[in-house]
Amino acid sequence: MANYEFNKTFSLEKLLSENSYPGRGIVIGSSADGKSALMAYFIMGRSVNSRNRIFEMHENGMRTKAYDESKLTDPHLIIYNPYLYTDNTDIITNGDQTDTVYNYIKERGDDGYAFEKALATREFEDDAPNFTPRISGIVHYYFGAAKFAYKLSILKSADGNPAACQRYSFDYSTPIAGRGHFIHTYVCDGNPIPSFYGEPEVVSMPNTAEELAKLCWENLNEDNKVSLFVRQIPLDGSKPTEIIINKNA
Repeated sequence: MANYEFNKTFSLEKLLSENSYPGRGIVIGSSADGKSALMAYFIMGRSVNSRNRIFEMHENGMRTKAYDESKLTDPHLIIYNPYLYTDNTDIITNGDQTDTVYNYIKERGDDGYAFEKALATREFEDDAPNFTPRISGIVHYYFGAAKFAYKLSILKSADGNPAACQRYSFDYSTPIAGRGHFIHTYVCDGNPIPSFYGEPEVVSMPNTAEELAKLCWENLNEDNKVSLFVRQIPLDGSKPTEIIINKNA
């Protein structure tokens, strides 16, 4: 216990630059000045099909789209809405479970556990032998009080055994200025690719969307990075900033 580091905060730059394949990742946290919520979502790819994508905004959020439609082979795990917005709530995930959570809230409301209840109906991806985890985040805004809260979730196989789905959720009801949490699908590259495990990593957060976008994009592996989405939401209720960077621009 003498060498254990309690409340260790990692450098997001270091976590990204030293990992050639974290897969897909979600970062959510508070800006350094505590005046905004920040979130980022990135995708990476090893196959032609995975790399043939871009992010594109639409009326209610953001979607993935084939960059070259003629090269699209199997859309069922790569074409989806990573980000949707409803009722002062942001939903961001690495698959079509974004729609699962969104539809649950729209149809039944949110009693504080809609995120967990909706995801209880889903499992990890059906991409044997990787069984890629489904990672998800939700952010609730309380603009009158100038505050926010967020949760993260991962649905994963039991150490690669598809017979069991393990569901974990993490609740951050009191964000700390300059601190966020990072969860990603894979520990690192491999064959099969090892799934993320443990709690989301605590990371230092910058102050603006532009800084977060630069930090993420410049440190993601050049060969494997595909697209990045960053959103900054001022807690005073003013207009959010949204940034998309596509390698296939």
